[in-house]
Amino acid sequence: MDMPSLFGSMVFNEYAMRARLPGEVFRALKTTMSEGSGLDSGIADIVANAMKEWALEKGATHFTHWFQPMTGSTAEKHESFVSPAGDGRAIMEFSGRELVRGESDASSFPSGGLRATFEARGYTVWDTTSYTFVKDGSLYIPTAFCSYSGEALDKKTPLLRSMEALNRQALRILRLFGDDTTKRVAATLGPEQEYFLIDRELYLKRPDLVCTGRTLFGAPPPKGQEMEDHYSCSIKPRVAAFMRDLETELWKLGVYAKTKHNETAPAQHELALIFSTANIACDHNQLTMELLKSVADRHGLACLLHEKPFAGVNGSGKHVNWSMATDSGVNLLEPGETPHRNARFLLFLVATVRAVDEYQELLRISAASASNDHRLGSCEAPPAIISVFLGDELTEILDAIEAGTGYESRRRSRMEIGVSSLPRFPQDSTDRNRTSPVAFTGNKFEFRMPGSSFSVAGPGIVLNTALAQVLQEFADGLETAPDFKTALTELIRKTVSEHKRIIFNGNSYAPEWPEEAARRGLSNLGDSRQALSRFLTPKIVGLYGRHGVFGEEEMRSRLEIRIEAYCNSVRVEAVCMVRLCMADIIPACLAYQNELAELLARKRDLGSFDCTPETDLLTEISAASARMSAALAALETALEKSGGETEPFARLAAHGEEVLPAMADLRRTVDALEVLVARKHWPFPVYAELFYRV
Repeated sequence: MDMPSLFGSMVFNEYAMRARLPGEVFRALKTTMSEGSGLDSGIADIVANAMKEWALEKGATHFTHWFQPMTGSTAEKHESFVSPAGDGRAIMEFSGRELVRGESDASSFPSGGLRATFEARGYTVWDTTSYTFVKDGSLYIPTAFCSYSGEALDKKTPLLRSMEALNRQALRILRLFGDDTTKRVAATLGPEQEYFLIDRELYLKRPDLVCTGRTLFGAPPPKGQEMEDHYSCSIKPRVAAFMRDLETELWKLGVYAKTKHNETAPAQHELALIFSTANIACDHNQLTMELLKSVADRHGLACLLHEKPFAGVNGSGKHVNWSMATDSGVNLLEPGETPHRNARFLLFLVATVRAVDEYQELLRISAASASNDHRLGSCEAPPAIISVFLGDELTEILDAIEAGTGYESRRRSRMEIGVSSLPRFPQDSTDRNRTSPVAFTGNKFEFRMPGSSFSVAGPGIVLNTALAQVLQEFADGLETAPDFKTALTELIRKTVSEHKRIIFNGNSYAPEWPEEAARRGLSNLGDSRQALSRFLTPKIVGLYGRHGVFGEEEMRSRLEIRIEAYCNSVRVEAVCMVRLCMADIIPACLAYQNELAELLARKRDLGSFDCTPETDLLTEISAASARMSAALAALETALEKSGGETEPFARLAAHGEEVLPAMADLRRTVDALEVLVARKHWPFPVYAELFYRV
């Protein structure tokens, strides 16, 4: 494989632009991309023509404005380059106007009341900071999506707004440190994507997986992840072939797919991407999730991105690694060899700690969903309590700053493993803490709470905006201070003292931690219902409003959409459970009971056999079936009651407090029956087949 030629070959990137655009046009476009300035219409026409010619060479016949509505997925409407030539022939045309702006039916996407059904116009606007690319015969143009009156109807627009807010305030801080050359500070993200792969033939035999993304029924298999023999073990040939194909497709599109390995649960895997600016990382992760599914299909596999597709084994998260970088590539969270002397790093570090503490509830909200509730708090995910892990060295430095004492720099020891033939290597300054929701991992923070199906835009918006607020407050004080160095030292010390409660380097799974967190005054929003109830507090509304990320109506619309998504998710699952029971599970149980009854009757007719085993089994299955019928009736009642609720939070409570428990009760009865009913009668592939068929 010729990697240099392959990588980014389907992307109209800087390399392609430089080769195809006049020098002055290329420089103008670069300025637009790097500084966020406007693009002249004349230049847009030249860029569009060059982009079209390049796309035609790549086999494209259409173009599409590719955007990220509040469904959580992406959307696209394809238009051909074909235009009539006037003599019965066709020519291929593409204007700057078509590149820069498109139109879609805004009423057909979730708007949370921002748009009425008859108010249909919505605009897609080219995000010039994200490269266009060719895929499946179309030129894809990454865009923002807004309504006729300017409200954001997508996830990209508020992410870009939050990046602008962070850039403004970070530049103020850098100027105070004497940096007059940096023109832009960008938030950077590097997502780690977990997923499951199962045989597609078996997937199609599980209506619950097809309809909801997770198994609504399923008894534990004889072997799950107890042996701890799947994590990072050798990759099976069929999975390895899928991964190679996936990486090739991602590399063509300029996606920096870096790391792949088996995850903890059977059939679970992970793919990690190299850092990019936050909006490009968001685009790339959406592409990754799309390609995971389409490439899996080519290999006779099904990719599951649900946070908890299987009970009893680890679910899937999306660890969002977040930092900041200047336009010259300087990472502002890089501690260097002597972090205790790196004042700029320490200021950005404590600013992030304060931002997490001040807006811990908002971070928890960004990870809230019906599907992620199945995962958070279990052993594969951090608990619902937000805390920050810094490691011993940085914590000791901050403790020394708070106390006003000197810090004795640690001499980095070299690891001695006890085998003379193995090389000695420097020990890292900190261990890793996989139980922490927000962990500092060398030169970035890793936010571990988001679910595998999430867009990284949500966590990025929160981290960017919360830090912008703290940096604004820092800059306001430091810019008017009589002595910058003295004020800086006192600011760092004061911030550590006031926000050290959020720093916890211990085991967040420990049963004592919730009590300790409560003593510290930390928030503990155990599920999405509790989290979403805090979204419209004056503090959060004020934060987003001050930095122009969301207006209050935009926030209300997003809350309404998230409540509706939660209720719809639960409702679809519940209805699916009812129908599977009625159409498949009850008939299977009756067929097996009938078979046992006929066998029992024949043996009794012969009169010389012990009928105890058949009698006991038939009695047990009959009793379990009766419990299932009662649980099924209770779920139908809960569904009917919750369906009558119209007020959003009452509807949310009804689905969370009545439908979900009824679903759990029904599942317990069905899973008990699965291990009693003969396999030839059970209507679905069981966990052992799903885990180990690939």
